Amino acid sequence: MASTFTAWLRSPAAREYFFSTHFWGPVANWGLPLAALADLRKDEDVISGPMTLALCSYSMVFMRFAWRVIPRNYLLFACHATNATAQSVQGGRFINYWYMGGKDRADAAKAVKPVESAAA
Repeated sequence: MASTFTAWLRSPAAREYFFSTHFWGPVANWGLPLAALADLRKDEDVISGPMTLALCSYSMVFMRFAWRVIPRNYLLFACHATNATAQSVQGGRFINYWYMGGKDRADAAKAVKPVESAAA
């Protein structure tokens, strides 16, 4: 299997693939899911609900495109699947914080924290 892949890497078909937009488009798009994954560590109060919904919808549309285009673009599909998943998690965090009592719990935890440090 490795020798077959190595042989393909040296072929004109591989050069054609690596110098095409079918490869470089998805590579450039990986900035979106990488940023979304980095944002998972940020506080919930800075999450934009409308932007999260827009990015999740955008990625779902382009997942379908990547699957339907011929030949299928698995790299683009993986990029947008990762982004849609990360944006869905961000959306869940947004809903939990603003609509499910997460903000109240965070405010209560901040209010208790100074009291504990003053007693120590």
